[in-house]
Amino acid sequence: MRSILTILLLCIFSGPRVIAQTTKSGFIKTSDGIRIHYVEAGEGRAIVFIPGWMMPGWIWQKQVDELSKKYRVIAVDPRSQGESDKPTYGHLPETRARDYKELVDQLGLKHPVLVGWSMGCGELLSYVEQFGEDGISGLVLVDGLIPANQNPEIVSVLSQWTNQLQQDRQKEADVFVRAMYKKPQPEDYILKVKQATLEVPTDTAVALIYNMISDTDFSYAFARINRRMLFAYEPALQPNADFLKAKLGDKIQLERFDGDGHALFVDDPVKFNIVIDKFVQSLSR
Repeated sequence: MRSILTILLLCIFSGPRVIAQTTKSGFIKTSDGIRIHYVEAGEGRAIVFIPGWMMPGWIWQKQVDELSKKYRVIAVDPRSQGESDKPTYGHLPETRARDYKELVDQLGLKHPVLVGWSMGCGELLSYVEQFGEDGISGLVLVDGLIPANQNPEIVSVLSQWTNQLQQDRQKEADVFVRAMYKKPQPEDYILKVKQATLEVPTDTAVALIYNMISDTDFSYAFARINRRMLFAYEPALQPNADFLKAKLGDKIQLERFDGDGHALFVDDPVKFNIVIDKFVQSLSR
């Protein structure tokens, strides 16, 4: 009996299995002296994930865990978020986009795919405006207001939030974080995300929202886009999806996530990871 058990254990532990990727943490320093934190795992073609307003890079943990089995995955803490420095300046989309370009250059990433969520969408379009797309393989925009004036009701809600945020930061942080999901999330996870948002200075959080909803003209970025783009979105952002399709035609692929919230890659990570993998595989090097 003991010998049979030994054989079974050998079969289990010697058979094919996925080896967990080691996650590494590091910093780059920008040209204006700001330390930008990132985590990375895996090898191969690079995918850079950029989170939204006040969010830390680890919000992409389910993408890091799964996609790093095939790719080199980097999740960034934008300026003033997560473990990155929190200066009192430099919160325009073009400055944050420059931070991402300097990260790509300093890490030596060759034609990465850039993925931006929410506020990160406009920042990636600013990236293209400033630097073109010769150095990247493609863009993925996730549930972003492009442009904000296509969803005036959502813009109105965000404006109210910025006022209420300054009156009761704890309460509004809780409301905001819980509103990002439509699928149940563990309470300890919700509290962890909430705490991460509270680490962003209030004045910075307000400035970021103001800068995002003020930037509504992406015509120069659209004119520079020739590579494939993916827009993944929840139903509430259908007007933005229609706008992007009208502007970019066959250059853009639309993926709608019915039944999911703003953080759709957390609500439905399996579908999202499959969509990202297929999109990356479809791009020419």
